[in-house]
Amino acid sequence: MSRPTPRLELHHITKRYPGVVANDDVSLQVLPGSIHAVLGENGAGKSTLMKIIYGAVKPDDGVMLFNGRPVHVRSPQEARALGISMVFQHFSLFETLTVAENVWLGLDATLTLQEVTEAIEVKAREYGLEVDARRPVHSLSVGERQRVEIVRALLTQPQLLILDEPTSVLTPQAVERLFVVLRQLADEGCSILYISHKLHEIRALCDTCTVMRGGRVTGVCDPRVTSNAELSRLMIGSEPPALPPHRTPSGAVVLDVRGLTLPSTEPFGTDLHDIHLQVRAGEIVGIAGVSGNGQPELLRALSGETVAAPAGTIWLDGHDISRAGPGQRRRQGLHFVPEERLGRGAVPTLGLAHNLLLTRGDAVGRGGWLRMGVLRAQARDIIARYGVKAAGPDAAAKSLSGGNLQKFIVGREIEARPTLLIVAQPTWGVDVGAAAQIRGQIVALREAGCGVLVVSEELDELFELCDRLYVMARGRLSPPVPVAEVSAERIGEWMSGLWPQAPQAEGCHAAA
Repeated sequence: MSRPTPRLELHHITKRYPGVVANDDVSLQVLPGSIHAVLGENGAGKSTLMKIIYGAVKPDDGVMLFNGRPVHVRSPQEARALGISMVFQHFSLFETLTVAENVWLGLDATLTLQEVTEAIEVKAREYGLEVDARRPVHSLSVGERQRVEIVRALLTQPQLLILDEPTSVLTPQAVERLFVVLRQLADEGCSILYISHKLHEIRALCDTCTVMRGGRVTGVCDPRVTSNAELSRLMIGSEPPALPPHRTPSGAVVLDVRGLTLPSTEPFGTDLHDIHLQVRAGEIVGIAGVSGNGQPELLRALSGETVAAPAGTIWLDGHDISRAGPGQRRRQGLHFVPEERLGRGAVPTLGLAHNLLLTRGDAVGRGGWLRMGVLRAQARDIIARYGVKAAGPDAAAKSLSGGNLQKFIVGREIEARPTLLIVAQPTWGVDVGAAAQIRGQIVALREAGCGVLVVSEELDELFELCDRLYVMARGRLSPPVPVAEVSAERIGEWMSGLWPQAPQAEGCHAAA
């Protein structure tokens, strides 16, 4: 039997930027119906390679073949015309437009907006990725925006689908549904390039894995017969270090949320209902849940972005901070890492040193003058201590890879020596090496006596990091449970609001 013509072939692809070779003589082959993983640390060259395939970046050298024919893909529009679709890790959506209007921009101009709206709803139901096509994008959470990107790509009926971290905001049950869909697409002949840092997912889903390090291909293997440890060694040169065991909380209460009920200020937001939450010194508490169930509203209330919480509902180290702003809360020891790195965690065009000013004021002298020497020294120290790959303290935040920017932001907040650290999606879209480093830093902070609250949609991460877990669904919090006493499957059930004694409003349905 003759070997099928590869869907995609890359030969000796090279892409250089000033001071760095992002892709160095990379060759890759993807067969029809193959689910092909691309593994590598942040900065390994994966994203650049995917953007070359999708026409968003032009290579300096090399040849690309699609269905056996040499092609020069000069734009994403040309890629989509060929049958190549991509779901980016960092979304490409217009905030002021609705979901349907965003999707409409990339589809056949002969379709009406109503036809696109109906197609979105049908496709979303088919794949278990329900989204409201009429909602404006600015009202969506990060997880909901990712669902929009996936549905938009699937509507183009691709021959090659590139997925960059597609499951980071899905429940275990939703991941399984997505895998069923991807396997069905592969059975129908669609080729899939799958980028993920979740090694167990790659081993469960993919039939081939290309590993990259430092812009070069370091190995190609069958992940179904390759251990997680071996995949980690191929990717980062070693296995991630094991974290210390979980703790039974015994320290003083540093965060005490007492019956917080708060209507959402967003038209499509989620109201908070009778939230009770405690975090003690020297423990890590996690909040699990499907994106869009009240996590953004709770985080805004805790961080001080929203100061509408009723008096007496949010306490920090014995002080009522319900109506305190972000600056006052930071002075009392609360520091916060938001889920959106660029735009909220860091100003994209500013250098790393200047980005310290977002949450650190110790480099501001008399009269408001900035002590740039102090700022640069602080930034250099964080870069060195947290292994951030950056050109220096003046490197623009947007020039860093996602994992390196996340390490810098986490380092910035940890070095402020908080009493309480709140972290949203600490390793979203971050590779194994960087994720292990960030988790190690969070655990070290716990060991030093800090209270840590982690909000994440990655159950594996929560089970690895946390001592106790809550689950959030429809604006309510479950009772807390020690991690050692609950399974991932049970937490997945609770994500629908079906925990013991959960109040069930008449007509409520399971969260998507």
